[in-house]
Amino acid sequence: MTSRFFFRKKLNFIGHVVTSRRKNGFNLIEVLVYVALLIIIIVPIFSFVIWSISANTKAKTMREVLNGARKAMEAITREVREARVIYDPTTTPNQLSLETRKYLPTGEEISYIDFYLCGEQLCSRKDGRDPVVLTPVNVRITNLNFTKIVTGQDSAVQINIQADYQNPSNRPEYQSSVSLTSTASLRPN
Repeated sequence: MTSRFFFRKKLNFIGHVVTSRRKNGFNLIEVLVYVALLIIIIVPIFSFVIWSISANTKAKTMREVLNGARKAMEAITREVREARVIYDPTTTPNQLSLETRKYLPTGEEISYIDFYLCGEQLCSRKDGRDPVVLTPVNVRITNLNFTKIVTGQDSAVQINIQADYQNPSNRPEYQSSVSLTSTASLRPN
């Protein structure tokens, strides 16, 4: 061997000649390649995780608004179906009053139940009782409309509810709205 070669020859454990040169660490190009590969791998994974969290939050708010409005609508339609008549003196486009034989106070034969907005929540109040909020805290009712429908001797009520998610931070993943319409007929006994 001549001295002009800086490589040393070694035999590996099988007996082959291995040429090696002395290394003291990574050079700059190797470090840059590793960093670039790491960024190429990490950025899409991180973006996917952020997107997943945002999509999950959006789905949760949409589900909460829909379920809150749906449960309120079901409570109103159930009471309308079981009511005797729509009590016209206190029924307005934003309040529904029903005359019923349910929830009777002591010594009474007729009772009343009202549905109305109390602030941004949908409430019901039965005769002699405190109002009950029908919608979840994070769901606000932006529009409530009752329309009385009379055909012959039969009465029905069309109910329109517009509900939104309360979003004080105004973040897009918390914006959700639903509009429900239903019609319920009175079925007095």
